[in-house]
Amino acid sequence: MLFDDPVFGSRVLTLLTLSFHIIYATIGVGVPLMIMIAHWVGIKKKDEHYLLMAKRWARGFAVTVAVGVVTGTAIGLQLSLLWPNFMELAGNIIALPLFLEVFAFFFEAIFLGIYAYTGDRFEDKRKHFLLLIPVVLGAAASGLFITVLNAFMNSPQGFDIVNGQLTNVNPIAAMFTPAMPTKVSHVLATSFMTAAFMLASIAAYKILKGSNHIYHKKSLYMTMKIGLVFSIAAALIGDFSGKYLAEYQPEKLAAAEWHFETEEGAPLLMYGILDDEGEVKYELKIPYGLSILANGNPNSVVIGLDQFPEEETPPLIIHYFFDLMVTIGGFMVVLSLVYWIGMKRAWSFVKSNWYRWLIVLGGPLSFLAIEAGWWMAEVGRQPWILRGIMTIEEAATSSDYVGLMVILFATLYLFLGIGTIVVLRRMFKNNPVELELEQQEAAQGGETT
Repeated sequence: MLFDDPVFGSRVLTLLTLSFHIIYATIGVGVPLMIMIAHWVGIKKKDEHYLLMAKRWARGFAVTVAVGVVTGTAIGLQLSLLWPNFMELAGNIIALPLFLEVFAFFFEAIFLGIYAYTGDRFEDKRKHFLLLIPVVLGAAASGLFITVLNAFMNSPQGFDIVNGQLTNVNPIAAMFTPAMPTKVSHVLATSFMTAAFMLASIAAYKILKGSNHIYHKKSLYMTMKIGLVFSIAAALIGDFSGKYLAEYQPEKLAAAEWHFETEEGAPLLMYGILDDEGEVKYELKIPYGLSILANGNPNSVVIGLDQFPEEETPPLIIHYFFDLMVTIGGFMVVLSLVYWIGMKRAWSFVKSNWYRWLIVLGGPLSFLAIEAGWWMAEVGRQPWILRGIMTIEEAATSSDYVGLMVILFATLYLFLGIGTIVVLRRMFKNNPVELELEQQEAAQGGETT
């Protein structure tokens, strides 16, 4: 059978779970800030449309949080079931951020519930706004702590292994690894970026489907501006990430760039294919680009795959993941920048249907870029699960039931994905913006009377 090899089955199930969970994790980290910004703009401008945005986004966000709990729990379960040897070692070193991530999530969820169900009880919207501060901090902290674990896997420290025994464990040092700053900042920036473009995509779609309500136009304009800011931030942090890889994980950078031989003034390769002889064809070559990305110096030396044993070379497929991530990121920067300038200068084409369809496409594309980034990060660390210390084969379970687990969890994710779409669609279809605004106006009129 396909999953007779427990190592292969464990890798497939982990890939499936992470790929599904990252959708909800990205929403979980990014959307609270969007809610907070909308609420703040509503208070500042005394505009009920922005306050309603915050209210509706919070309502939909609560659904994704519930599903995220299930997928997050699945990851925790699978770490122990599929990678027991890894958890036996790493659990003694890096358990602290795992505990803190759970605490941060509950901190976020508690205040989100209070915010979502007490809006009508606050006459002063500024006091209601204060409830969002712990929601945003909890969401960001949750993303931070779980990313700390991933950073530890890429640059493990804070312990020694002497004669096969774990000694000198320092949980704080294990959290603050060289990989942590760039990984955490990149995860947060891309989460905020993706959440903004997701909401912009929804607003553009509603306009294309015939809604001419100012609510959707305000939502589109605000979220595209936010998306522009964080897409630029993600690009800048991506540059720092390249420099981190050059110093600490040069084999991953070399594999991502199909950089086979160490050289100075190395070009950056985008796209292309590898032929049977290992030669690159049809690539886009940017002179000195890789040396600039790696060291900020066009004449610097960049280490190639020729400096690493073949068994420690990451899969070369990560080149395509890198290309996909960078291409989509660049597209979203240009798309949002042109939209912002076009709205300022009254360029008519940014209000055209074809441009709005590009914005609609930008939402799913942003999630695809997130997926590609994580695939590059995880596949690019192989053959290691804990770089330089433990390989995938050494960490995996030897259970014969991994294949059955793949089927069961795949079925669960299918139902969760479909269920999320159905619930959100019914929630907002049965309670459109126009109806909520009418109800608000009627309620305010009744209070005045």
